[in-house]
Amino acid sequence: MQIVHALQQWWQHQTWLEITGVITGLLCVYLAAKNNIWNWPFAIISVTIYVFIFFEARLFADMGLQVYFLAMNVYGWWYWSRRPANEKKIPVARITKKEVAISAVAIIIFTILLGSLLKYTPASFPYLDSFCTACSLVAQVFLARKVLENWLIWIFVDVVYVGVYIFKDLHLTALMYAIYVAIALMGYLDWKKDWIRGRKETKSKIQETRN
Repeated sequence: MQIVHALQQWWQHQTWLEITGVITGLLCVYLAAKNNIWNWPFAIISVTIYVFIFFEARLFADMGLQVYFLAMNVYGWWYWSRRPANEKKIPVARITKKEVAISAVAIIIFTILLGSLLKYTPASFPYLDSFCTACSLVAQVFLARKVLENWLIWIFVDVVYVGVYIFKDLHLTALMYAIYVAIALMGYLDWKKDWIRGRKETKSKIQETRN
């Protein structure tokens, strides 16, 4: 009975705004992991809600990140719609060494600059928040461009965010990010299968052309 009572009290402290953000957030990540283009409209709804949630929690870097996500979700929806005439979906790509180097430099610079600014505000965890924000910026670009390794970045970032949101008493959001970790792992495995399948199909077409 004590557990039930504790759960009831916990549930009463959750807001419908956060509940809606969690549900749409989970839907968009699951659909993205399944390579389904309809992840984008759910993503747009979720990030719009979290602009307000993170403002109230004084996680200003995360709030700004949601605005960026909103723009990238619109772009991702457009990019995924531009599939080749002979393809059902945009093919999965792999990250290049150049992209790894550029991303690493961008994350370091962004973390230092934003963290240095946020430490003069009431923001919580200015440098950690900025680092996760920088990683998320890069991961979102790779997700929109269908680069397989975006899921590895998300797994790392989501693990860190679970701890941050537990500390900020955003327990439902922390639970959502814990589920994100599992979904991101599923997404990586599924997308890798699609990439391998795509390579085999490309090789078959090349061989047929040569013959």
